Amino acid sequence: MSTPQPPMPQTAAPNWQAAPGPSHPTYTSPIPVVRTHLGHALASEWTKIRSVRSTVWTLGVFVLLVVGIGLAAAGLIAANSSEGSLRNENPLSFGFFGLLLGSMCIITLGVLTTASEYGTGMIRTTMTACPSRGRVLTAKAIVFFSVAFVVTLASALLVALADVALLDAREPSAQEWLKGTVGISLYLALLGLLSLVVGSIIRHSAGAITIMIGVLLAPLVIALFMFSRSLQDLQKALFEYSIPNQLSVFYEQSLSNSGPSGWDPLWIMLGVTAAAFAGACVLLEKRDV
Repeated sequence: MSTPQPPMPQTAAPNWQAAPGPSHPTYTSPIPVVRTHLGHALASEWTKIRSVRSTVWTLGVFVLLVVGIGLAAAGLIAANSSEGSLRNENPLSFGFFGLLLGSMCIITLGVLTTASEYGTGMIRTTMTACPSRGRVLTAKAIVFFSVAFVVTLASALLVALADVALLDAREPSAQEWLKGTVGISLYLALLGLLSLVVGSIIRHSAGAITIMIGVLLAPLVIALFMFSRSLQDLQKALFEYSIPNQLSVFYEQSLSNSGPSGWDPLWIMLGVTAAAFAGACVLLEKRDV
């Protein structure tokens, strides 16, 4: 049997002394350290949206569709209409066709503004540079809305001026000019902003684009095939509140005599977008990047 060994004596911790010599100077960065704010996030998002090639292509196709279809429609109508047949028509309304088709480009760009960052992993860099997630989403929304509104307004105004010059129709009133240019541009910019928010919620480009195209077209297509008399009320509501019909309200050409009128479509889209934006902000704070 081995005898137990006595415990080892505890040694005191060594007292380390600093090496003699001159102290090393600390480094001071020449770049001033400032607290970040919304302006920095706006500058970052503006750099992103203007430097990505898909932005140029998507907005280029949008302008081509809106201006091209608008001018083509005006030219065909002017060539095939008899004298005085358009006397009571609003010439601005013939720009509706190009804007309806071009809205798909605005939807696509809105989704890609947020969802593409999740697909590429760039969102991690963005959130590291700016941990305030609500600020990032707000900056994206402001930059995208401004770009979409300016491009849509310029395209719609160009088509409107061409329609008035080419068509032998009545002179639009100031209210019709405002709704047919600024009003419909605000509506389409809000539709694109809603797409941006949906892209932030879904975090998948193809899925969010599919959802938004369904929101754009599904109510009108479904209503076309509701032949049952018991579904007439639902069919009427789908017709009246579908996005194509709300766009036509800006030109006073609604599919029915009831439903949204005047500036109602703009307030409806504003309310839906604000609710979706609030939901996206809540989800951003709860989810992991």
